[in-house]
Amino acid sequence: IRPPPPPPPILRQPPFQRTNPIIWFAAVLCLIFSLLLIFFGVITLIIFLGIKPRNPYFDIPNANLNAVYFDSPEYFNGDFTLVANITNPNKKIDVKFESFDVELFFSDRIISTQSIEPFTQRRRESRLESLHFISSLVFLPKDLGVNLKGQVQGNRVKYNVRGTFKGRVSMVFLHLSYWLRRRCRIAMAGPPTGVLVARKCITKR
Repeated sequence: IRPPPPPPPILRQPPFQRTNPIIWFAAVLCLIFSLLLIFFGVITLIIFLGIKPRNPYFDIPNANLNAVYFDSPEYFNGDFTLVANITNPNKKIDVKFESFDVELFFSDRIISTQSIEPFTQRRRESRLESLHFISSLVFLPKDLGVNLKGQVQGNRVKYNVRGTFKGRVSMVFLHLSYWLRRRCRIAMAGPPTGVLVARKCITKR
């Protein structure tokens, strides 16, 4: 005689637990934050597509190498002027330049620097700035000194100009600050004529 089968197990439902109100509150906050993030992202995209912001830039339409002479084989003096044409190409945005520094290089050696006072430039506006660079007893390694003397004698002196500026723009509720670098390679006739012969400029962030 077989024993009777065991009774089936009794399934009990777990007791009902209410979700903690703090969890509900956190979930609602996350949802609201996500919706706001999407909303402002779409608005920002619409503004950018409508305004089409462009980077300001500067060019060198004119320059003059007034003097280059050596007090010793490794120390030289120079007198150089340039005209910087600073342009805001945007049709709907004013740009505030919070800082603007221009450095003069021979090869990779800095030989002089100048700064422009902060200013605001309106849309589609250009501004000319005359900068005067004086190099006094600037040390150059022997090979660079020989190179500079050879360029002066050959009536074609090559300098590098680097402009670094911090711009700030305001678009409705959006305010942006950014750094830009403008690098120009220029070739000058030897002094005292020292006119600008050629130039090539590029912009880097």
